[in-house]
Amino acid sequence: MRYIKNTTDFCIPEDTVVSLGKFDGIHKGHGRLLEYLNSKRKEGLKTVIFTFDIPPGWRVKSPQEGKLLTTNEEKRQLFEQYGIDCLIECPFTAEIMQMEPEAFVRQIVGSLHIKSLVVGTDFRFGYNRRGDYHLLEKLSGQLGYELKVVDKLKENGRDISSTFIREEILAGRLENANRLLGYHYFVQGTVVHGNEIGGAKLGIPTANLILPQEKLLPPFGVYLTKTCVYGETNAIYSGISNVGCKPTIEGDNPVGVETHLIGFREQIYGKPIKVEFLEKVRDEMKFGSLEELKRQMKKDIAYASFKI
Repeated sequence: MRYIKNTTDFCIPEDTVVSLGKFDGIHKGHGRLLEYLNSKRKEGLKTVIFTFDIPPGWRVKSPQEGKLLTTNEEKRQLFEQYGIDCLIECPFTAEIMQMEPEAFVRQIVGSLHIKSLVVGTDFRFGYNRRGDYHLLEKLSGQLGYELKVVDKLKENGRDISSTFIREEILAGRLENANRLLGYHYFVQGTVVHGNEIGGAKLGIPTANLILPQEKLLPPFGVYLTKTCVYGETNAIYSGISNVGCKPTIEGDNPVGVETHLIGFREQIYGKPIKVEFLEKVRDEMKFGSLEELKRQMKKDIAYASFKI
């Protein structure tokens, strides 16, 4: 997959089919757009996703509402798995923010040789979000592209959206969030050294991740997870993960994800892993001693082993 970022000077010489949007989460609703993109391959069109490096409207009052379901790197990996030919991650500059909707369309249609556009009914663009699919319909005849507008996919009468999924994750309803996404919600990163409490003092080794600040985490607590340790075989292990700041451990502990991989004893500091959340087991708790913490962790591991 071709990946274009950090520039507004982009050009694709081949004829393309393009989908525009934020694509936070890349959920089941987005799946309809991706299916249409792939259907146009038989016409010889290159499939292109056009998004921004920072989602428009990301600056909101609530810090949690401003968190992302998928980081830019995670989006890149997911789109690559979907077989997209090109991902354009356009910088959300002041010039782009103030561009009139019609000017924006004319620019990208010319530079990307767009023959077909596909968007959702809620797609907005341009200065003050004045552009919508009605404007795209109006311009399609002038600029020579066909337009496909995809209706929102619904779940129990509500549109499947990044907002809906974010609400479910923040409420700890991971199973429902996963159903809306079409895959397990995940975090990924490089394993870092923690305070060595789990392995050294409790005899329960853990892999620690410190995630980007913009990444949305589930509520503090313990979760049943599935972890991929990237390598030659990309081995997958069941386990439990604690999301939080380790209240039983003294000191100022950063918020992170600490995972015990059942049946795994290898050293993986500095290696990349991906942790998928299956369901919430319990809330984060502060214990009176490390021994109490150890007993509870063993119960959590027993539960996870039973669920495998």
